[in-house]
Order: sequence, then C-alpha cells, then structure tokens
Amino acid sequence: MNILVTGGAGFIGSHIVDALLAAGHSVAVLDDLSSGSRDNLPAGVPLHVADIVDATAVARIVAAERPDAICHQAAQMSVSRSVREPLFDAQVNCIGLINVLDAAVQTGCGRFVFASSGGVLYGDVTAPAPESTPANPVSPYGITKWVGERYLKFYAEEHGLAAVALRYSNVYGPRQNPHGEAGVVAIFCKKLLAGAAATINGDGRYIRDYVYGPDVARANVIALTADLPAVQPKTLTSLNIGTGIGTDVNELEAQLRQALSDVLAARGRTATLPTPLHGPARPGDLRSNLVDASRARELLGWTPTVSFADGLARTAAWFAER
Repeated sequence: MNILVTGGAGFIGSHIVDALLAAGHSVAVLDDLSSGSRDNLPAGVPLHVADIVDATAVARIVAAERPDAICHQAAQMSVSRSVREPLFDAQVNCIGLINVLDAAVQTGCGRFVFASSGGVLYGDVTAPAPESTPANPVSPYGITKWVGERYLKFYAEEHGLAAVALRYSNVYGPRQNPHGEAGVVAIFCKKLLAGAAATINGDGRYIRDYVYGPDVARANVIALTADLPAVQPKTLTSLNIGTGIGTDVNELEAQLRQALSDVLAARGRTATLPTPLHGPARPGDLRSNLVDASRARELLGWTPTVSFADGLARTAAWFAER
C-alpha cells in the first residue's frame, strides 16, 4: 500500500513509518517539523514540510502522493498548552484534521487512521475505561480529540471512508521530544541526564496508563493495512490502545531514575542522580486515567508486548546514548 503519515517525523509517527516500511509498504511523510525531526526518518522516505492548518499545501501534497491510506498523527499534543491557548489547539487539532480529511476525500483515499486519546477522553477514571465509557474531556485538548472523532465519523459515513480512531493512553519511548510540555518520561530523562532534578507537578499522585511507542506503532500498522471485518467503508471504529496498568508520577520518576543509573553504570559512568523536586499542580491534569484495550485485542489482534520496566530501560538507554 501507499501510505501518507502526517506528523511522521515525530515521536510516534516515525515509529509508524519504520513499522510500515518493515512490512513492505510505500510511505511518505507530511510534517511541519515543529516537534519532529528529519533525523527520525530513514533515508529515502519523502518528507513534505508543511503545516496541516494550510489547506492548500495539504491538498497539494495529498494529490501528489495519492495515498491508499492516511495515518493522521500530526497534532497539538500538550494538554497544558491547550488550556493556555485553546484557539491554537482547535486550529491544529480540528481545522488541521478537516484539511487532511478533505484532501483524502478529493483523492479517493480509502482508509483513514486517526490518533485520538483515551488518555484524556474519558476524564477521571479509576478503573480501565472501555470505549463505551461516555466521553468527558476536561481540557481543550481532550475536547478537540473528541470533536475530531465526530468529524471522522461524519466523513466516513458521508464519503465512504473506512476510518479508525486509536485512543492512545500515555505513550512514551525512544525519540519522544523532551523540549515541550508533553511526554513526562522524555522530560525526566533529559533533566536527570543533565544532572538536574526532575520536577514533579503537585503531589505526583497522577495515575496514568503508559504504553510503549513501538507497540502503538504496531497497532497503527494493523489498523492501516489489515483486512479486518470491523474496518469497512462508511464506518468509524474507535479503539483504546493502552495497557490498563496504572503508575503514578512518583513511581515513574523513581523507576526511571533507577533505569538511568543502571544504564550509566553499564557504561562506566557511575552517578548519583538527584531526587525529585515538587512544583505546582499543572492545569488540566487528570488525577487518574486508565484504558481497557480488550476491544483492540478482539478486533485487531493487538496487545502490548513491552512491559513498563523494559520500556523504561530501552528509553533510558536511547536517551543516554545521546
């Protein structure tokens, strides 16, 4: 298949590109490089540098590539920025999505996979939430992801797309950008490796479901390319992608600090990493969020394969090498 990945030079998108290429597909990328990097892409992958808010550029690129399927990962991804700048969040996550959907329809693209978010869609939940849980987003970011799914359902039914919304829990792993406000694992890695203490927001008792980036990429590949009874024209299938296992930020920091210490010791760089500081609570953060991914197992045959401990060790090693 010929597949276009928006946001494909970013953290999750570039893992999807790798997995698609490994499966033998032809891949092109649309990315504005605001958080992604050319270095994340293998040589030879076409990269179109453009902003999804620019409808003319999006239409031109999609018309040139004429993809069989589009994997839409490009997004404004920070909850706290969405609270400060709800208009910017809506422009990227709603208008940008509509631009890509319009271009998909105009070029006869048959399948569309959308990066949604179970990590914010269900609001505060203390047990793993299935897809039947009523949407209760409390941040503009969550609201735009929910609105995005509604637009995707409209386009599927009106224009015959086979559409899948993958509701990610908290994704982490190699290539995650540590320079913004999204991605606590990457941010903590950067701080600790620089010899600075990680800053935990509030009391740190914020429980999240952490899922490894390449596992998420594998779910996208299945949703994009497999012949699945649930993925048919004129339908939207929404699926949670997570582990259902909760870890709070205090536990995460302690495990990550140990993983980084182990990596440094293995390289002969014995170091005592600083213990964390606590800062103010961050606006828009949920207390607890977990997703039930049993439907993805049933419909896609997908389950996470990398444990949190192994994923942290691999992520720590990747950041330490850089």
